[in-house]
Amino acid sequence: MDRDVLKDEQWERIALLLPGKVGDPGRSASNNRLFMEAILHVVRTGGPWRDLPDRFGNWNSNFQRFRRWAKKAVFDRVFAALSGDPDFEYAMVDGTIIRVHQHGTGAKGGPQDQAIGRSRGGLTTKILALVDALGNLVRFVLLPGHRHDVKGVKDLIADVPFKMLLADKAFDVDWLRENLEGRGVAAVIPPKANRKRHIPCDFAAYKWRHLVENFFCSLKAFRRIGTRYDKTDTSFRACLTCLSCYRLGSGGGSWRC
Repeated sequence: MDRDVLKDEQWERIALLLPGKVGDPGRSASNNRLFMEAILHVVRTGGPWRDLPDRFGNWNSNFQRFRRWAKKAVFDRVFAALSGDPDFEYAMVDGTIIRVHQHGTGAKGGPQDQAIGRSRGGLTTKILALVDALGNLVRFVLLPGHRHDVKGVKDLIADVPFKMLLADKAFDVDWLRENLEGRGVAAVIPPKANRKRHIPCDFAAYKWRHLVENFFCSLKAFRRIGTRYDKTDTSFRACLTCLSCYRLGSGGGSWRC
């Protein structure tokens, strides 16, 4: 697979946000664009770093550079810069389960320290994501697969100024409704069947929740996200964030894989 993924206009938005440019402190990086293409190749195909095509250079040099950038939160800073103007007419929150490959286990500290848990599908990681009214990622957290979605939502929505939150029945809990009401945010959450009192839900607005499902479908088209091969949550998070930078670099358009 020799085809590139980054378009020129995408690269122009990302290039100035990456370290190692001429004028930056320290040594100038060698071909940041080719390095980003190497990351996207690995994420797109799901292949091991050792199988990186020769045109990207030494696989281990690329891998070690990826780990350095992941540990220094380089991709997080680029994502924050690109996502500076979200549409918060409303926001949507949801979680999705990612199966962990057997090669994705064995990191120091055990799976419990790497957002890996055992659920009905075996070893899994859960991605809990908050997206804006355009379906673009705002924030996400990684949870062990057996953890309930609502466990990570408090930090996910903290200080985010949306006007309405769309979520499914899994998020129908009293403390979340009270939190949203105190912030003046409308909760569009269908009530569970065991509710003793009826809670109205704007089902016309609820129909837009498909945007967060669309986001997950697009995300899982990239094989290294559809199945988790990374041993550490730091690397897995970096892959997710790098993909989000790639999408925002195109102005929030469709993903290509």
